[in-house]
Amino acid sequence: MERRFGIVISKIVTLGLLLLFVLNASANDPETEKAGVIRGKVLTSDARPAADVMIVLAEPNVTTTTEADGSFVFRHVSPGKYHLLITLAGYSTITEEVTVEQGQTATVSFTLEASSKALQEVVVKGNHSGITRKSTYEVAKIPLKNIENPQVYTTITKELLQQQQVFSVDDAMQNATGVTKMWDATGRGGDGGGYYSMRGFVVQSQLRNGIAGNVTSRIDASNLERIEVMKGPSATLFGSNLTSYGGLINRVTKKPYDHFGGEAGFAVGSFGFNRFSADINTPLDKNRDVLMRVNAAYNYENSFQDYGFNRSVALAPSLSYRVNDRLSFNFDAEYMAGQNTGLSAFFFSYGQPIAQLGTDRADGLNIDYKRAYAMNDLYQTSRSTNLFGQMTYRLSSQWSMQTNITSTNSYSDGPSPYFYLLTDAEVKGDPNAIGNGYISRNDQFTNNSHDNVIELQHNFNGDFNIGRLRNRFVGGIDFFHHKSNQFFGGNTYDTIYAKGDIPTYRDFNRRNLDKVYDAKGLAFTYPINLITNTYSAYVSDVLNITDNLLVQAGLRIDYFDNKGSYNDVSGKYGNGYTQTALSPKFGIVYQPIKDKVSLFANYQNGFTNKATANPNGKPFKPEQANQMEGGVKVSLLNDRITGTVSYYDIRVKDIIRPTNVPNVSVQDGTQYSKGVEVEVIAHPARGLDVVAGYAYNDSKFEKTEAKLEGLRPATAGAPTVANLWVSYRVQQGAVKGLGFGVGGNYASDNKVVNDRELGAFYLPAYTILNGSIFYENSRFRLGFKLNNITNKEYWIGYSTVNPQKTRNFTGSIAFKF
Repeated sequence: MERRFGIVISKIVTLGLLLLFVLNASANDPETEKAGVIRGKVLTSDARPAADVMIVLAEPNVTTTTEADGSFVFRHVSPGKYHLLITLAGYSTITEEVTVEQGQTATVSFTLEASSKALQEVVVKGNHSGITRKSTYEVAKIPLKNIENPQVYTTITKELLQQQQVFSVDDAMQNATGVTKMWDATGRGGDGGGYYSMRGFVVQSQLRNGIAGNVTSRIDASNLERIEVMKGPSATLFGSNLTSYGGLINRVTKKPYDHFGGEAGFAVGSFGFNRFSADINTPLDKNRDVLMRVNAAYNYENSFQDYGFNRSVALAPSLSYRVNDRLSFNFDAEYMAGQNTGLSAFFFSYGQPIAQLGTDRADGLNIDYKRAYAMNDLYQTSRSTNLFGQMTYRLSSQWSMQTNITSTNSYSDGPSPYFYLLTDAEVKGDPNAIGNGYISRNDQFTNNSHDNVIELQHNFNGDFNIGRLRNRFVGGIDFFHHKSNQFFGGNTYDTIYAKGDIPTYRDFNRRNLDKVYDAKGLAFTYPINLITNTYSAYVSDVLNITDNLLVQAGLRIDYFDNKGSYNDVSGKYGNGYTQTALSPKFGIVYQPIKDKVSLFANYQNGFTNKATANPNGKPFKPEQANQMEGGVKVSLLNDRITGTVSYYDIRVKDIIRPTNVPNVSVQDGTQYSKGVEVEVIAHPARGLDVVAGYAYNDSKFEKTEAKLEGLRPATAGAPTVANLWVSYRVQQGAVKGLGFGVGGNYASDNKVVNDRELGAFYLPAYTILNGSIFYENSRFRLGFKLNNITNKEYWIGYSTVNPQKTRNFTGSIAFKF
């Protein structure tokens, strides 16, 4: 079967290449255009593509912006002479005269006085503090403006993170509309950092620059250029291994630039927080074709509770090599390692009715909010080592290809304490007793656990015309290999009453826990030893029917080969299975006002490969999720106000559910998730920035077990969430560069247990307020941040109750060079 699929893939690629050759030939035919076209490219002084530069076609006063590769195009231009203008703050205006002939393409090129680094600074200043980004390559795998893209996504830039003094992906996600954190990172091999809720589904940050880049611990932000949060099922371009039905989180990293520079920083804060960081960039040859950039950070922080700590180190070198104007290479590494005492997570006893607790809310539990109930020597060691390679080759002015290779390796070892909420009825043996306050202290450890992913991806990108119709095309193949060899085991240490004096409080430590394992052994084990391979091919095209009307169509074919689990006795892998899935994607964008207002709609698909078999013994098919979404995007007043309003409808089908017959399942379950999202990024005055978001989600099981049917999933997160950040930076005078920011996050009541038989348990709604003051000039940056200003006690959870940080502060300083 695998060999047949390989033959199919090779035929698809061959046919695709032939089609691209034909399309390219037709695109070069001058007879396909009656009017003329002006096509060009803008380079920096160091011969690098200049992105996001505004080009003005003077006589009709039409503007466009260069794409990520520095290219631009004006279409349907009447024959005649024209002037093209480029104006950058601090640099002289560049003017070029161009003659357009009927049916011909006039080609021009510009070289700016600014270097690539200087251009970034100019664009940031002209882009209102750099907290927004108009276009990106990673979201659609082609250069596409947000207003042209039928998919909804949020971009969180490093400039915004600097304002907020944010040092991790977890904290950065507070700026993503409709996203809430459910769990902190566990550090366990194979995990992808923190867990979040998005559109009613669980998602993790497992992509880096559009391909696999898993980090199991708290993900450091030292090497982040921006975070792209893509909404809705996105399997067509990104597959199913690293995405969720709610969307995906992609980390875009910093790249080397053409001169020596960087910064070194230090931060201190509450709970013993200390952070050292460095960002150093340098060219390695006199022609500045070989560039090197290294980002590094060290963090240490105690818990807000009486015990607990987190220690981590991050190192991320990046090397770029420009062979010539057509060929370039990028090589990155990412090493993140640390030790931590894990989550403060309280689980619910299996099968125990919520009513027996005597409360259905987290703030009614008899648990001491500031006690950890476990000692500091119960810590886990984790390590993530990721390697990346990329080759980009420009075939022509219209075609390019890119090859990506990544290897991600994660390791974990050590204990991980957790707790069960016990009812008085359980502990006292009295079924009529009502109350809570007893907890069992437990451990689930990992033992020398490893998880490895290798991904190889090759893409062809084209920007060409068929007649008068512009096509922006990507076609690619992908190989995804996953090997996991992990061992989990654990036992219960003791049961205590969690309030008041606890004589045995300090006994839950490594020495005593080891004694329990020596005496009782393991109460449970959970070994994972598997290999899976995924072979994929995909295509996507954005077609300009007119300048104002765009349609998008894409399709992916996925062949999933699960080799099964390894059997130590036989020395072989067994119970494997294979599945094939198709994932289509469609979108339409109409701009009633070009580059300012767009109406969009999309159909997006996601899927999940499923093991087990139906009652007839045949393997189940992949589970499917289909989204319909529509809305409006705006970019007004020279991009000073940008926003998105959308309504989505996600239907999941082919969910495997249990039947009334023991050990028999059927695949006819369904789930429904719908909602509204509103996002606004505004710059109403010089120095004033506003980032705001609101989201409402209605998710429920439609066809499943009777006790859950019609109810909201306990893992769907809070139905209503909102985020806000407002900042102002002084623009002139003696205190120019001084800034202030204030904002916060709101989440409504969240049911982490929702069951007709057991009842419902709520994490109460919360509003968290944060504020900062900062000062920045060309030589240094200072900042002070106060988080959770009102000292609110609140909880998050993934079917658990997890207390969060109380009021805390951070002060930071960074020196630039």
